[in-house]
Amino acid sequence: MLPKAIITAWKNRQPAVVLTTVDEKGLPNSIYAICADLYQDNEIVIANNYFDKTKQNIDTGTKASVLFITEEGNSYQLKGDVSYHTEGVYYDFMKAFNSVEHPGHGALVLHAQDGYSGQEKLF
Repeated sequence: MLPKAIITAWKNRQPAVVLTTVDEKGLPNSIYAICADLYQDNEIVIANNYFDKTKQNIDTGTKASVLFITEEGNSYQLKGDVSYHTEGVYYDFMKAFNSVEHPGHGALVLHAQDGYSGQEKLF
């Protein structure tokens, strides 16, 4: 389970998050994602509505980070491994929060291993 400070901040975040993945040459790729939610207070799930480079990076085994900002302007960053799902509980969870106007091809799951608030390491 993520630390309570991160869970509380997530519930009070601005809608867009920044998702960063890395390609096999080490080049980062960052995107804004609005269709994201917290799964069981433990993992961040982001809908693949229009991934291109991000999906390529997932396919090569990228790690990722998610950066979000609270309504009060505090920043939080989670870093870790990712998995990708086109069926199962993560996919079903994504389909439940993803707007029907978006395709929701799959669900990226960030399995956070590090978390920060600004420069302060939270776990």
